[in-house]
Amino acid sequence: MNIGITGGIGSGKSYVCKKLVELGFPVYSCDDEAKLLMLHDSSVVDGIKKLVGDGAYTPVGDINKKVIADFIFSAPEHLNRMNAIVHPCVKAYFESWARTRDTDFVFMECAILFESGFNEVVDKTVSVYAPKEVRLMRAMLRDHATEGQVIDRMNNQMDEEAKRSLADFVILNDGVADVDEQIRNMLDCFSLADRI
Repeated sequence: MNIGITGGIGSGKSYVCKKLVELGFPVYSCDDEAKLLMLHDSSVVDGIKKLVGDGAYTPVGDINKKVIADFIFSAPEHLNRMNAIVHPCVKAYFESWARTRDTDFVFMECAILFESGFNEVVDKTVSVYAPKEVRLMRAMLRDHATEGQVIDRMNNQMDEEAKRSLADFVILNDGVADVDEQIRNMLDCFSLADRI
Protein backbone atom coordinates (compact mmCIF):
# COMPACT_ATOMS: atom_id res chain seq x y z
CA MET A 1 0.00 0.00 0.00
CA ASN A 2 1.27 3.45 -0.95
CA ILE A 3 -0.02 6.28 1.25
CA GLY A 4 0.30 9.96 0.29
CA ILE A 5 0.59 12.63 2.97
CA THR A 6 -0.14 16.22 2.05
CA GLY A 7 -0.91 19.55 3.68
CA GLY A 8 -0.41 23.24 3.06
CA ILE A 9 2.46 25.39 4.24
CA GLY A 10 2.69 25.29 8.04
CA SER A 11 0.25 22.39 8.39
CA GLY A 12 2.78 20.11 10.06
CA LYS A 13 2.97 17.33 7.47
CA SER A 14 6.74 17.13 8.00
CA TYR A 15 6.16 16.51 11.72
CA VAL A 16 3.77 13.66 10.88
CA CYS A 17 6.29 12.16 8.45
CA LYS A 18 9.10 12.47 11.02
CA LYS A 19 6.95 10.53 13.50
CA LEU A 20 6.27 7.85 10.88
CA VAL A 21 10.01 7.45 10.24
CA GLU A 22 10.57 7.14 13.99
CA LEU A 23 7.98 4.33 14.00
CA GLY A 24 9.96 2.55 11.28
CA PHE A 25 7.87 3.42 8.23
CA PRO A 26 9.63 4.38 4.97
CA VAL A 27 8.77 7.93 3.83
CA TYR A 28 9.61 9.40 0.41
CA SER A 29 9.91 13.20 0.29
CA CYS A 30 8.86 14.57 -3.08
CA ASP A 31 10.42 17.98 -2.31
CA ASP A 32 13.80 16.46 -1.40
CA GLU A 33 13.76 14.16 -4.42
CA ALA A 34 12.82 17.02 -6.76
CA LYS A 35 15.80 19.05 -5.51
CA LEU A 36 18.16 16.10 -6.04
CA LEU A 37 16.84 15.48 -9.53
CA MET A 38 17.18 19.17 -10.42
CA LEU A 39 20.84 18.89 -9.46
CA HIS A 40 21.84 15.42 -10.62
CA ASP A 41 19.48 14.03 -13.27
CA SER A 42 20.87 15.00 -16.66
CA SER A 43 17.49 14.93 -18.43
CA VAL A 44 15.99 17.24 -15.79
CA VAL A 45 19.01 19.58 -15.80
CA ASP A 46 19.01 19.75 -19.61
CA GLY A 47 15.26 20.37 -19.67
CA ILE A 48 15.51 23.22 -17.16
CA LYS A 49 18.42 24.82 -19.03
CA LYS A 50 16.48 24.60 -22.27
CA LEU A 51 13.40 26.13 -20.62
CA VAL A 52 15.01 28.81 -18.46
CA GLY A 53 18.48 29.24 -19.94
CA ASP A 54 21.96 28.35 -18.73
CA GLY A 55 21.58 30.95 -15.96
CA ALA A 56 19.29 28.50 -14.15
CA TYR A 57 22.48 26.99 -12.72
CA THR A 58 25.56 28.60 -11.20
CA PRO A 59 28.98 27.98 -12.75
CA VAL A 60 29.60 25.20 -10.18
CA GLY A 61 26.29 23.48 -11.02
CA ASP A 62 24.10 24.62 -8.13
CA ILE A 63 20.51 25.72 -8.73
CA ASN A 64 20.25 29.48 -9.22
CA LYS A 65 17.15 29.91 -7.06
CA LYS A 66 16.63 33.56 -7.94
CA VAL A 67 16.74 32.96 -11.70
CA ILE A 68 14.36 30.01 -11.45
CA ALA A 69 11.97 31.87 -9.11
CA ASP A 70 11.97 34.92 -11.40
CA PHE A 71 11.16 32.66 -14.36
CA ILE A 72 8.38 30.76 -12.56
CA PHE A 73 6.64 33.88 -11.29
CA SER A 74 7.00 35.90 -14.48
CA ALA A 75 4.11 34.12 -16.23
CA PRO A 76 1.37 31.73 -15.05
CA GLU A 77 2.25 29.00 -17.55
CA HIS A 78 5.93 28.93 -16.54
CA LEU A 79 5.29 26.90 -13.38
CA ASN A 80 3.36 24.31 -15.38
CA ARG A 81 6.19 24.03 -17.88
CA MET A 82 8.74 23.57 -15.08
CA ASN A 83 6.55 20.98 -13.40
CA ALA A 84 6.21 19.10 -16.68
CA ILE A 85 9.99 18.56 -16.59
CA VAL A 86 10.39 17.68 -12.91
CA HIS A 87 7.17 15.90 -11.88
CA PRO A 88 7.34 12.86 -14.20
CA CYS A 89 10.83 12.07 -12.93
CA VAL A 90 9.84 12.50 -9.27
CA LYS A 91 6.87 10.19 -9.86
CA ALA A 92 9.00 7.58 -11.66
CA TYR A 93 11.62 7.64 -8.90
CA PHE A 94 8.89 7.19 -6.27
CA GLU A 95 7.50 4.14 -8.04
CA SER A 96 10.99 2.64 -8.34
CA TRP A 97 11.81 3.52 -4.71
CA ALA A 98 8.54 2.01 -3.45
CA ARG A 99 9.22 -1.27 -5.28
CA THR A 100 12.65 -1.60 -3.68
CA ARG A 101 11.52 -1.09 -0.05
CA ASP A 102 11.55 -4.22 2.05
CA THR A 103 7.95 -3.64 3.11
CA ASP A 104 4.44 -3.87 1.69
CA PHE A 105 3.65 -0.22 2.39
CA VAL A 106 5.32 3.16 2.03
CA PHE A 107 4.45 6.81 2.62
CA MET A 108 4.92 9.72 0.23
CA GLU A 109 5.21 13.27 1.58
CA CYS A 110 3.95 15.65 -1.10
CA ALA A 111 2.75 19.23 -0.56
CA ILE A 112 1.03 19.23 -3.96
CA LEU A 113 -0.26 15.64 -3.94
CA PHE A 114 -3.59 16.37 -5.63
CA GLU A 115 -2.44 19.32 -7.76
CA SER A 116 0.40 17.30 -9.30
CA GLY A 117 -1.64 14.15 -9.87
CA PHE A 118 0.68 12.19 -7.55
CA ASN A 119 -2.45 10.93 -5.78
CA GLU A 120 -2.77 8.60 -8.79
CA VAL A 121 0.26 6.56 -7.62
CA VAL A 122 -0.91 6.10 -4.02
CA ASP A 123 -3.69 3.91 -2.62
CA LYS A 124 -4.73 6.18 0.26
CA THR A 125 -4.32 9.88 1.03
CA VAL A 126 -3.87 11.76 4.29
CA SER A 127 -4.34 15.51 4.70
CA VAL A 128 -2.58 17.21 7.63
CA TYR A 129 -4.77 20.19 8.43
CA ALA A 130 -4.40 23.33 10.55
CA PRO A 131 -6.42 26.57 10.50
CA LYS A 132 -5.00 29.33 8.30
CA GLU A 133 -4.01 31.57 11.24
CA VAL A 134 -2.02 28.73 12.83
CA ARG A 135 -0.28 27.86 9.57
CA LEU A 136 0.51 31.52 8.95
CA MET A 137 2.22 31.96 12.33
CA ARG A 138 4.16 28.70 12.01
CA ALA A 139 5.43 29.54 8.54
CA MET A 140 6.42 33.08 9.50
CA LEU A 141 8.43 31.81 12.48
CA ARG A 142 9.96 28.86 10.63
CA ASP A 143 10.92 30.71 7.45
CA HIS A 144 11.60 34.15 8.99
CA ALA A 145 9.08 35.46 6.44
CA THR A 146 6.66 38.35 6.49
CA GLU A 147 2.91 37.81 6.70
CA GLY A 148 2.56 38.99 3.10
CA GLN A 149 5.20 36.52 1.83
CA VAL A 150 3.52 33.58 3.53
CA ILE A 151 0.04 34.60 2.36
CA ASP A 152 1.37 34.83 -1.22
CA ARG A 153 2.65 31.26 -0.92
CA MET A 154 -0.63 30.09 0.59
CA ASN A 155 -2.56 31.68 -2.26
CA ASN A 156 -0.49 29.63 -4.72
CA GLN A 157 -1.49 26.38 -3.01
CA MET A 158 -4.67 24.33 -3.25
CA ASP A 159 -7.38 25.31 -0.78
CA GLU A 160 -7.03 23.35 2.47
CA GLU A 161 -10.74 22.58 2.64
CA ALA A 162 -10.52 21.03 -0.82
CA LYS A 163 -7.60 18.85 0.29
CA ARG A 164 -9.54 17.73 3.35
CA SER A 165 -12.52 16.76 1.23
CA LEU A 166 -10.37 14.66 -1.12
CA ALA A 167 -8.35 12.86 1.56
CA ASP A 168 -9.13 9.43 2.95
CA PHE A 169 -7.96 10.50 6.42
CA VAL A 170 -7.46 13.93 8.05
CA ILE A 171 -5.03 14.73 10.86
CA LEU A 172 -5.87 17.94 12.74
CA ASN A 173 -2.68 19.74 13.80
CA ASP A 174 -4.02 22.93 15.36
CA GLY A 175 -1.65 22.97 18.34
CA VAL A 176 -4.34 21.53 20.63
CA ALA A 177 -5.32 18.15 19.22
CA ASP A 178 -3.10 15.14 19.98
CA VAL A 179 -1.31 14.53 16.67
CA ASP A 180 0.49 11.38 17.84
CA GLU A 181 -2.82 9.79 18.79
CA GLN A 182 -4.27 10.71 15.39
CA ILE A 183 -1.26 9.11 13.69
CA ARG A 184 -2.00 5.89 15.61
CA ASN A 185 -5.66 6.17 14.58
CA MET A 186 -4.61 6.63 10.96
CA LEU A 187 -2.42 3.52 11.14
CA ASP A 188 -5.35 1.60 12.66
CA CYS A 189 -7.63 2.89 9.90
CA PHE A 190 -5.25 1.59 7.23
CA SER A 191 -4.58 -1.60 9.23
CA LEU A 192 -0.90 -0.77 9.68
CA ALA A 193 -0.80 -0.47 13.47
CA ASP A 194 0.37 -4.08 13.83
CA ARG A 195 3.42 -3.26 11.67
CA ILE A 196 4.96 -0.94 14.29
